[in-house]
Amino acid sequence: MKIAVVGKGNVGGGLADRWEQAGHDVARIGREGGDVGDAEVVLFAVPGAGVPDALEKVEGASGKVVIDATNLASSAPPAGFASNAEFLKSKLNGPTAKSFNINFARLYDQLGEARATPSNLWCGDDEARDAVEALNRDAGYEPVYAGPLSNAAAQERLIDLIFAINQGGLGPFVYRMAPPDQL
Repeated sequence: MKIAVVGKGNVGGGLADRWEQAGHDVARIGREGGDVGDAEVVLFAVPGAGVPDALEKVEGASGKVVIDATNLASSAPPAGFASNAEFLKSKLNGPTAKSFNINFARLYDQLGEARATPSNLWCGDDEARDAVEALNRDAGYEPVYAGPLSNAAAQERLIDLIFAINQGGLGPFVYRMAPPDQL
């Protein structure tokens, strides 16, 4: 799969590394922006408040499958939108999903050591499902569908609880959501 990753930080860079290791063709787009017209999927992994600016610097993303991996822990979504994912969908008019925003990027290299495959929540358009779930698996996660894109705001707010658990003493962690017979 051809993937453009907008954001070269811990999340974007880490996922780009994992996807390259899985055999995907990954273009890494930094602060300067660039053309993502050759990509099948575009991942936005920039600071949450920086989504509008990053979007202005990216060309060729219209109609592509878009994955929003951003968080709004200390900011609000663009005016008139409940989430960054819904904002991106309104601008790019392609299948859109929220994913990779509630995992600790610093643990990416340890995913293969887990007793069971860690989960990763995603919500979004059904047309994005095949790409999002394949990229979750290729990153080392078992995808867990959390409903339509209208749930993206709730998924974004979950980061507050994830950070509270982390700061409460557990530290960086992975999670597994599955029926009891799969644990």
